[in-house]
Amino acid sequence: MTTGEDELHGAEEDPYALALRPDRGPVYLRLADGRRIRMPVRRWYARPTVADRTVLERCVGPVLDVGCGPGRLCRALLGRGVFALGVDIAPRAVAHTTALGGIALCQSVFDRLPVERGWQTVLLIDGNIGIGGDPGGLLRRCRGLIAPTGLLVVEVDPHDVEELCTARFEDNHGHSGPPFPWARLGERALRGIADGVALRVTDRWTSGHRSFFALGRQGSF
Repeated sequence: MTTGEDELHGAEEDPYALALRPDRGPVYLRLADGRRIRMPVRRWYARPTVADRTVLERCVGPVLDVGCGPGRLCRALLGRGVFALGVDIAPRAVAHTTALGGIALCQSVFDRLPVERGWQTVLLIDGNIGIGGDPGGLLRRCRGLIAPTGLLVVEVDPHDVEELCTARFEDNHGHSGPPFPWARLGERALRGIADGVALRVTDRWTSGHRSFFALGRQGSF
């Protein structure tokens, strides 16, 4: 039996729909070579973690949360009195964010967005540096979104990796979504790609097993 919501946001139509079902058990990112990586779906729906709070503390509004998912970060920022807008291509994610009091648009980061070149903080958290499978193009786009004194906050893989790949989400019940382009970057790869699009590292920190960078425009400040 399927519900109207399942039909609207079916995994056969939306590559991220399967990953946005918190009550269906573990969800994995299956790479084209057969490897699979367990996704932290519970964390996406939970209150911000200690590591998340290290990101929130560095956010200056207005904030754009790219690939906001269920919206835990942009909702937490609003709760702190910091204006934050989420953007995500998954209707399920945007619906969840707005239902709980957040603000989100169902759009791609590559679409025309409000306040171009006016965001003080742009977030690429939870592996969202992989969006589109082209980190250089994504960072270049985000550079065009931040204000001259703005920052791009990026979470990277804790391992030394630079991988462009095709992936799909799957669960333990034999369900899988359609393939989509993705990327994984560690610190060294991020530094090199950022420099190539005129971004410079202004801060770096870790919290637990998670690793983050703040990037600003070269020549700013």
